[in-house]
Order: sequence, then structure tokens, then C-alpha cells
Amino acid sequence: MDLALKAAETAQKAGEVPIGCVIVLSNEVIATAGNRTLTDRDPTAHAEMIAIRQATAAVGSERLVACDLYVTLEPCTMCAGAISLARIRRLYYGAADPKGGAVDSGVRFFASPTCHHAPEVYSAVGEGQSASLLRDFFKARR
Repeated sequence: MDLALKAAETAQKAGEVPIGCVIVLSNEVIATAGNRTLTDRDPTAHAEMIAIRQATAAVGSERLVACDLYVTLEPCTMCAGAISLARIRRLYYGAADPKGGAVDSGVRFFASPTCHHAPEVYSAVGEGQSASLLRDFFKARR
């Protein structure tokens, strides 16, 4: 999660919402990304989406069955769907997102009967640091 937090800080320096993601395979980091929605002018350029694209390229498959994903904020519905489709083994996330989250908040995507794959989910990993980073970012923008 420390690497995901660093990716979030890098995103923040670029003016992005500070969310970072890391994907690990066999204790090796194979993808690291921060949000790039503003930089890329792409609403799908969430940290998780970018990291999943990098990881699938690294392993040469659309399936990441032995991979673990670490992200600083609870994934939204789009990202939860991508995590499911990629067959991510475990999801670790920092801060909950009561408004936009879709894992333990909102639609609870992985509990949906239409969800084909649900990863093991571990919430509140690095929650304090993740929440503080986001809170400070939005406080400075107001």
C-alpha cells in the first residue's frame, strides 16, 4: 500500500485526484499507476484501470488470476467491474468511498448475482493515510 500511496502523491502533484494503485504478482510489482483522468482527458483513466492495463500487458493475458491489487480508495463500479473481469485474486483498498464506492458501499458490485468473479476483499488497509491525502487535496481546492 505504501507504493500505492506514492502513486497517489504523484497523481496529486500532476493536479489529479490523489488515488494510486499497485498490482502484485508473486511478490513482484508488475503495475503502478495514479489517476490520469485530467491529464489524459479520459474519464476511464482511473488508477485501477491504468494499472490493470499495464498488468495484463506485463503478463500477456487478460486474466490476472494470481494477482493482488492495492488501491488507496474503494473502487467505483467501473473499476470493480474491471477487477472482476480481470479475475484479480485479492483486492486491498484504503479509504472507503460512501458516495462513489462500489465494493462495500453503493451497489456492492461483488455481491451482485451478475458478478462473475469476486476477489477476496480487504478494506481499510492504509485507511488513515489514504483518507488524509484525499481530505487534504479537496480541502485545498475549496
